[in-house]
Amino acid sequence: MRQFTAVVNPTAGGSTGAATLLQLARLLRAAGAELETEYSRSLAHAQDIARAAGERGRIVLAVGGDGIAGGIGGALSGTGTVLGLVPAGRGNDFARALHLPADPAALAEILLHAEPRPVDTIEVESAVHPRTVVLGSVYAGVDAEANRHANNARLLRGAASYYAGGLRAVTTWRPADYRVTVDGEEHRHRGYTVVAANSPYYGSARLIAPGARVDDGLLDVVLIREAPRRLFFTLMNELKTGAHTDRPEVRVLRGRELRIEADRPVPYGADGEVEATLPVTLRVRPADLPMLY
Repeated sequence: MRQFTAVVNPTAGGSTGAATLLQLARLLRAAGAELETEYSRSLAHAQDIARAAGERGRIVLAVGGDGIAGGIGGALSGTGTVLGLVPAGRGNDFARALHLPADPAALAEILLHAEPRPVDTIEVESAVHPRTVVLGSVYAGVDAEANRHANNARLLRGAASYYAGGLRAVTTWRPADYRVTVDGEEHRHRGYTVVAANSPYYGSARLIAPGARVDDGLLDVVLIREAPRRLFFTLMNELKTGAHTDRPEVRVLRGRELRIEADRPVPYGADGEVEATLPVTLRVRPADLPMLY
């Protein structure tokens, strides 16, 4: 029977991580699985716990949101350790891309019986982060500002915090001139953002890259160019369905390696955690992480 080490972010989703795991733990243990639980003090601590568990041949469960999922997934990328997700955060976007159920019984069934399947990861290099690996997406521009505001929100949760953060970011954003190089081909872009997506979702269920797949060996690069603010708010609403990709202001490229530069210090983020400024270089790592889904 399977042996699990659950790494819990105790503050995820307004401290719901531990409560979510309790329901799941009863089901896993009742089925004969072994489960040990570790509570992380920081993302770096969570990564250390995950690596140590992997070295002991255990399946690691990341309990929380996209930050801990991406941080642990990045730490385990290339090691052969199997990762499972227990969605308990505000966004849960990578879990959504894997079609993981919220119901504890259905999730336990997957964790107990699914065969591991490899997913791609994203290697991130910049002056601040010489080498970071994440799961879902890297975004440079107004959405990085929006994510920072959402992370600092005290009263709002989930999609509401991201939407409020987006409104606040857009009202003060000045379009930037980007140079985006995809597999050696340079593209000039003036606008709001550049998103390199391994997962279709970001920002709490917003379908930024409808064509992105976690196992195709490619990044979908979404560029949203300069437009009136009122149109950008319309685009934000269209992210719920992916309809924004039909607009002429939105361009989608695909590639394996990407460099994003800008004419000023533009912020970028990754999986809700990494915060830095451009330039940044990204590379897809195909089939680098076995996951249960």
